[in-house]
Amino acid sequence: MEIFLQILANGVMLGGLFAIVAIGLTLIFGIVKVINFAHGEFLMVGMYLTFLLTTGLDLHPYIAAAAVVPALFVLGALTQRFLIQPLLSARDEHVQIFATVGLSTALMNLALLIFGADIANTPVHGVRSQVQLGPVRVLEGQIWILVAAVALVIGLQFFMKRTTLGRAIRATAQNRAAAQLMGINDRLIYVLTFGIGAACVGLGSALIAPLYPASPTVGTYFVLIAFVVVVLGGLGSVAGAFFGAILIGIVDAMSGFYIGSDLREAVVFGIFLVILILKPSGLFSTRLNQSHVSP
Repeated sequence: MEIFLQILANGVMLGGLFAIVAIGLTLIFGIVKVINFAHGEFLMVGMYLTFLLTTGLDLHPYIAAAAVVPALFVLGALTQRFLIQPLLSARDEHVQIFATVGLSTALMNLALLIFGADIANTPVHGVRSQVQLGPVRVLEGQIWILVAAVALVIGLQFFMKRTTLGRAIRATAQNRAAAQLMGINDRLIYVLTFGIGAACVGLGSALIAPLYPASPTVGTYFVLIAFVVVVLGGLGSVAGAFFGAILIGIVDAMSGFYIGSDLREAVVFGIFLVILILKPSGLFSTRLNQSHVSP
């Protein structure tokens, strides 16, 4: 029983890690209606920034987040303004997808040019210390990632429903033309939303960096799982992305132990395909309809 509880705890913690990457992705899709294939590379950029700040200035990775989050916000806002915005009027929406794929490739190769193919290990500063929680043990850094994921979901829900800017964002997501008639600057809303989504992954990168080494391709695995989480939780649902991530984390941990570590990804994507066939709108789309980023 202790082994099962330990695996379950590992799965929940892993789900928190997936969630903090997927939340920004689902926010961008829910508002801007653009699938950002460069999301994983945003994570990679944030992890390298965390590495540089911790090694160069001897900062704690969590303190480095105070600089990484605004930097990723700026990167996301600039991406929307100068790469995505000019393509929003294009007849073929696939052009926007190709643009983010191109940005992904460019950022990956830029990282290879600057840092090479070697991994960069961010100083852990104690976040790998084990914490005893009843019969299970988890890493301190995993706890903070899960706490941050929960805080992000709650914070974004409050921001979207209780603030003027949040209501403007929801209005733009629901009906862009009507929002324009109400005096809402939809272009600014899209820029801000893309920046907020990138800032979310910036926070995640600062939390993840001490646990995973940074490399030019580090974002590939995380964004692949993030896409699964986003679709599973219901496209555009922040709360759905969180619960979907926890489910995927538990499935990943359970299958890795009971079936085999080599087959855990096959199990995850197999379950994902089954759910997608049976419920294309997402597993939590109906239940969490009120938590959707748009009304």
